[in-house]
Amino acid sequence: MRRQRSCLRARAKVKRRSENSSELQIERVRRICLALPGTWEKISHGEPTWFVDKKVFAMFSNNHHSDGHIAVTLPAAIGVQEALIKKSPKKFYRPPYVGVRGWIGVDVDRVSDKELRGHIEEAWRLIAPKKLQHGELASNSERLH
Repeated sequence: MRRQRSCLRARAKVKRRSENSSELQIERVRRICLALPGTWEKISHGEPTWFVDKKVFAMFSNNHHSDGHIAVTLPAAIGVQEALIKKSPKKFYRPPYVGVRGWIGVDVDRVSDKELRGHIEEAWRLIAPKKLQHGELASNSERLH
């Protein structure tokens, strides 16, 4: 009985740590995404999701289907997904559903703020209308530094 209680306490600690970690990671992603022009957030499929001009450019994934990833899923240019996964399989993965269209999963706790910002900004550029992109991203990016 004593051993069973200690196991339950250990599991509860791991769960709390995981929940705290995912909340911190959501805030990291949120701060970067919402600094970009024309961006807004809403819950989609149970997770925070960021849009520009009614199109998704970033989706948070908190251990989706118990896959072990606390990640952001982003669109990527042709060939980028394969190159990133090959280069750093611990940081990047092919996410379910959208991975077949070239989107990339980025384990947010394995990348620096600078690297995360770069991937999110690139995803935004792929999705955002051209009118938002002319000059506005550069000025917003400078404010983040």
